[in-house]
Amino acid sequence: MAIFLTGATGYIGSAVLRALVAQGREVTALVRDEQKAELVRAAGATPVLGTLTDRELITSLALASDGVIHTASPGDESSAPTDDAFVSAVFAGLEGSDKPYVHTGGVWSYGSSSSISERSPLDPPALTAWRGAIEKRVLSAAGVKTTLIAPAIVFGRGGGIPALVAGAPRVTGAEGEALQIVGSGEQHWTTVYVDDLAELYVLAFDLADAGSTYIGASGENPTVRELGEAASVAAGLAGQVAPTTVEEVHAWLGEGFGDALLLDQEATGTGARIDLGWEPNGPGLVEELRAGYSS
Repeated sequence: MAIFLTGATGYIGSAVLRALVAQGREVTALVRDEQKAELVRAAGATPVLGTLTDRELITSLALASDGVIHTASPGDESSAPTDDAFVSAVFAGLEGSDKPYVHTGGVWSYGSSSSISERSPLDPPALTAWRGAIEKRVLSAAGVKTTLIAPAIVFGRGGGIPALVAGAPRVTGAEGEALQIVGSGEQHWTTVYVDDLAELYVLAFDLADAGSTYIGASGENPTVRELGEAASVAAGLAGQVAPTTVEEVHAWLGEGFGDALLLDQEATGTGARIDLGWEPNGPGLVEELRAGYSS
């Protein structure tokens, strides 16, 4: 049998796949087309063509697996019904087996807070409000060893949201050219290096108790201004940044995504360190941006 993985060619999922293959694990990955199937084969896994809403296929793959790691999401208005359909299909194959199922959430669901932990109340922005009902269902599933991973803002290998910081528009102000930042820059972003996060998924699959939640955060919580200044140095702009209003953020990034990035969040990821022995040791995001953010 093999671990059934979704999102294996995505940003988080591809890192999880690398981590699993590096440990000699057998992985079966769901992919949408033959081009993605080739990427999965090259990474050392077995691809299966299908979609997240193909109930019969998903159930059979879950039933035949050692357990499931779910990192895929459409990232649009279909996310809620797609995730709900996937969970239904997976549980049809897993319920009563006590096999592990690792589900992906996100730290934005906790809203603005300077001390986010797994026990913090949920206060999601509109963009991720749909997650709550599905996550509650996942964590209360009977006969499945379910774990919810809530990643912080993921970075590394030139991908993720920090690429937006590095590639932000340049604007000209009274002091010359500057790099635009999201909002005033006073808000903190809680962060995690992508390969560290992948290790957390593997640890959760192997060791986490049923119904557990872990925040995937390294403990580094830079301000958006600090991130922008680092990217500005790399862009040759001497650290100059240009703050934006909420209205300007909405015009730039859209209201939903913009409001999520305006959240002020700090987390440590202590729960996973204590319970699972997780040791995030990747580089920090500020130094990555200052060095020139690339793969």
